[in-house]
Amino acid sequence: MQDVNTSEDRILRFLKFRGPQATPTIARHLKMTRPGARKHLTALFEAKLVSFADEPGSVGRPKRTWQLTQLADKRFPDSHAVLTVEMIGAVRQVFGEDGLDRLIGARESETERRYGAALSGLGDMGKKVAKLAELRSEEGYMADWQVLSDGSYLFVENHCPICAAARLCQGFCRSELAAFRSALGPEVTVERAEHILAGARRCAYRIGAKS
Repeated sequence: MQDVNTSEDRILRFLKFRGPQATPTIARHLKMTRPGARKHLTALFEAKLVSFADEPGSVGRPKRTWQLTQLADKRFPDSHAVLTVEMIGAVRQVFGEDGLDRLIGARESETERRYGAALSGLGDMGKKVAKLAELRSEEGYMADWQVLSDGSYLFVENHCPICAAARLCQGFCRSELAAFRSALGPEVTVERAEHILAGARRCAYRIGAKS
């Protein structure tokens, strides 16, 4: 028999990656029965980790979809958010905005070096995108990717472990976009399509070859 906590953690992770989902979809993708999925979802709802919305259905009862609550975000890595925010404030106070910009620039250079080394030799863009997703997932971003119908790639980060820092200083977001462009090479375009700080549930980037 499956451990309850493991099953509920899997549901939370699935909703984090896929966004709002109906009970049958959750049950199917996680290979559990619908009654089992409903049982776990009820427990998560009582713990205030998920909420639901009912939409009118064409036949029968309304369609219910489940999504994560803000409380559920605490179940995912945050890279010591409070400490990070305090350190940013201290850097601003002691060194000013210029000092903070230099700090972000140094972090960007190190990230570009590390990603560039990991992606070097991977000539195929798909392999590079897959490797970048692996690196970002190791850092807590829960990254995923897919090939789009036009041959470009959608690179997705379902979680932001530095979200508190990024809200305080959006230079971190600009820096990470620059690091992606540098690591993937000059023949590739990288454009942000969705942004957590703009209210989206995830950050997403469209990656394609330059025309």
